[in-house]
Amino acid sequence: MTEAPVNAAAAVRVNLADYNPWTLRAYDATVATTCRMFWGCPRPELLALYGRNIGARHLDIGVGSGYLLDRCRGADGPRAVTLFDLNPNCLAYTAKRLDRYEVATARGTVLEPFPLPAASFDSAALNLMLHCVPGDLAAKGSALGHAAACVRPGGRLFGSTVLSRGVPVPPQARALLWLLNRRGSFHNAEDGLDALHAQLSSRFTDYKVTVRGCTAMFEATVE
Repeated sequence: MTEAPVNAAAAVRVNLADYNPWTLRAYDATVATTCRMFWGCPRPELLALYGRNIGARHLDIGVGSGYLLDRCRGADGPRAVTLFDLNPNCLAYTAKRLDRYEVATARGTVLEPFPLPAASFDSAALNLMLHCVPGDLAAKGSALGHAAACVRPGGRLFGSTVLSRGVPVPPQARALLWLLNRRGSFHNAEDGLDALHAQLSSRFTDYKVTVRGCTAMFEATVE
């Protein structure tokens, strides 16, 4: 499965089509099904990932519908949440869902430095979003650095991504990955476990990766 060259404008159009006010209403159920049946990572695993790492001042990147933020229970929070996404539909939907918190939003691409104060968050999450970013992991790994720059020393950076190489990919997952990459919803045809380790190890001394099916969950301490 080889990834075709990506047109940035086309990728944005696909993102806006995939995540609109109507599809976001069904997003929770859709992601729960695909995570369990295709990616091999049941949603409780992702909730536990949030629970282990989320801090009082949290930055969520690529927010989707905000399900995990809505349901997670971390020992230290969150109390204040900043949502960062390219898609205004996701930002508006999730901000409304989380209105019991102190919520701020910012719009931008993860491939450029975030328009947010440095070292100002206790945690940051990039959950189920790197596989949606155009480019290979060597290119989109910059998102990890941009996110880490917003987290205080000793804070936590965590997330998950669906991989195509170096992990078990059952036939039904392989078929769905092909379709999603062909459509432009995913850009992970070349994403592998070794490449993910390379991006994490180049930025963090203390990190770990846990594989569930073809999903890699990562956790790191920001220095």
